[in-house]
Amino acid sequence: MGRKITIEPVTRIEGHARVTIHVDDAGKVERAYMHVDQFRGFEKFSEGRMFFEMPSITPRICGICPVSHHLVSAKACDMTAGVTPPRPASLLRELMHMGQYIQSHSMHFFHLAAPDLIFGFDADPAVRNVVGIIEANPELALKAVKLRKFGQEMISVLSGGRRIHPKFAVPGGVNKALTLHERDQLLAPIDEMIGYMQEGLAIAKGWMGANQELVQRFANFRSGYMGLVDADTGALEFYDGPVRLIDRDGKRLEQFAGKDYLDYVREHVEDWSYLKFPYYKKMGWPDGVYRVAPLGRLNVADCISTPLANKEFKQFKAISDGPVEPTLYMHYARLIEDIYAAERARELLEDPDILSTDIMTRSSIITGEGVGVIEAPRGTLWHHYWTDDNGQITRVNLIVATGNNNWAMCTAVDMVAKEFVDANNLTEGMLNRVEAAIRAYDPCLSCSTHAIGQMPLVVEVRGPDGGLTNRVQRD
Repeated sequence: MGRKITIEPVTRIEGHARVTIHVDDAGKVERAYMHVDQFRGFEKFSEGRMFFEMPSITPRICGICPVSHHLVSAKACDMTAGVTPPRPASLLRELMHMGQYIQSHSMHFFHLAAPDLIFGFDADPAVRNVVGIIEANPELALKAVKLRKFGQEMISVLSGGRRIHPKFAVPGGVNKALTLHERDQLLAPIDEMIGYMQEGLAIAKGWMGANQELVQRFANFRSGYMGLVDADTGALEFYDGPVRLIDRDGKRLEQFAGKDYLDYVREHVEDWSYLKFPYYKKMGWPDGVYRVAPLGRLNVADCISTPLANKEFKQFKAISDGPVEPTLYMHYARLIEDIYAAERARELLEDPDILSTDIMTRSSIITGEGVGVIEAPRGTLWHHYWTDDNGQITRVNLIVATGNNNWAMCTAVDMVAKEFVDANNLTEGMLNRVEAAIRAYDPCLSCSTHAIGQMPLVVEVRGPDGGLTNRVQRD
């Protein structure tokens, strides 16, 4: 008959997912699935709103990465209004983006991923968590808190005190200039923060080196990779630039303007998840699958434009003759990006234009369509808006960062379950490894879910005694 093991909820991620592991009579895993059951209706209920409201509406998709949605929405609105922001406004937007990376990447590694690396996958779950980190190494835990606080402070300063759901970027620019005092306030701790990041990177590199046999066994698979790069140098890029897509051997397949994404990306649907499966259109499903996020970005980049991060990048690229593929290297790549974000923040803060008050370009036209693309911490993110002649939204399409990694997460779950789970001798550590396969991608499932057709719905009405009085079901 076979059996089914369910992990619900998956822990130490943003949002809700469950895993079902199907095993045969001998206790061997036949197939494992990651199910994303959340529903988000932002694409639909944004219809009818004015396009310039979207940078305030879409950050509500998520409390972890609202800045990514805020900024990419503003970029889509720039195109809708047919306007290019002044250089100082673009610098300030990018600076906020670096704050988002610092708080997000730092929180994920130190608070969500590190417990597995420091205590081990089989450690008692009562210890294998952020509280365990605090008790075992309070100094490291304090540094992690300071890192996230620094990233959040950068967002807050730019957005007039709002650490989440910012109101800063608007069509054509930003609504607040940076003062000299604020600039100096943000510059002062950067060297200290980079030092903390380097400590985290040393932990990750040390663990990878000491556990190579596990790293190579743990969801090590081939795929394409996608990410933004600098148009001139091919360097790692978070805020702006063309989208680069490489194949499984590292050969460049495409480099295209983000606004043209529909010519290159299509989405596949499975009936066991509300999360879609993007793929490279020209190769079809499933041959055209790819990965994004830190592993994707470092695999497609030729270099990093800041010195400390580029030094680490060269060591990372030396791991393999082609793309670096084991899933657990996501943690290593994420910390390299963390260092880059801090170094890039310093470059931006030291640019004389960052203090300019030329922060807005006005527009009186409506083009009827706008596309924004950005590298969210979790991968390539698209917002696409269509409007009528008055600027009222008629249609919205979002391809959210985590969605681009859906195939990769599902593949990782299946591979890890088959490699490490023995249903006849089941341990919590085996199931934690399956969760860790998802956790490595740092998914933001609240952002990324969609529904095709009607959402299944069950409504039950119960009386004061708890008895069922009526039940209505929609399949």
